[in-house]
Amino acid sequence: MAKLNIVLYEPEIPQNTGNIARLCACTGASLYLVGKLGFSLSSKYTKRAGLDYWDSVDLHKIATMEELLEAHKDAKFYYLTTKTKRKYTDIKFQEGDFLVFGPETRGLPEEYVTRDTALTIPMKEGQRSLNLSNSVAIVAYEVIRQNGL
Repeated sequence: MAKLNIVLYEPEIPQNTGNIARLCACTGASLYLVGKLGFSLSSKYTKRAGLDYWDSVDLHKIATMEELLEAHKDAKFYYLTTKTKRKYTDIKFQEGDFLVFGPETRGLPEEYVTRDTALTIPMKEGQRSLNLSNSVAIVAYEVIRQNGL
């Protein structure tokens, strides 16, 4: 298992996924793409955003969240959302944790954002959300900082 696992649940924007793939390649994180994608992985936008890093990405395509959770029963899953008050900075992350991010236009389903491992990135009140690839980078580098990865 990778030291850090990034999960994109039904991502919709190829450029974000490409940027996140590049981040995973540069940090050694595994990237899990779960469910229906809003684009083809062969999209020129996805490839362009990931540049020549795609060969370095530990990429996994998973059909459902249930399948991913079942395959990693002993792992800790954190669900990033704007619908909770618990900050990502309040957590002591461990190697092997999974950071789960939802689709750009609607976020994660209710069943995940109401779990006790739902986390948020603080931001100015009245704003909807940060860009997905920025959010992944913010939390991923906190995990890296905490664990010296």
